Amino acid sequence: MKMAKSGIGGLSDWERLVYCMWVADYMMRNAGDFGNAQDMYPDFQKDAKHYAERLSLPVTHEAFSLPSRKLQKEYFDRFEAVCDELRRAEPNAAGNSRPAGQSSGL
Repeated sequence: MKMAKSGIGGLSDWERLVYCMWVADYMMRNAGDFGNAQDMYPDFQKDAKHYAERLSLPVTHEAFSLPSRKLQKEYFDRFEAVCDELRRAEPNAAGNSRPAGQSSGL
């Protein structure tokens, strides 16, 4: 809903990362590869890597740092771990009092 209203520029870093993950998941579950990335979101993997790094999400960063072919091959093996990390990093999740993308200052 937020994406439809304000576009990708109106999303937080965490929301952008979740959108990148949604794009990857959509392509993998429907086509079995990232072949439609050019049409859907050409930079989804690069952006996912960037936002995962900004949000200090090592599991997600590692996955999206893989060469595209290797990520496609390992996607479903890594899926649950990436989703778990994203859930824990959600800005409004219990224990996450700071907005996504902001450091704790420590």
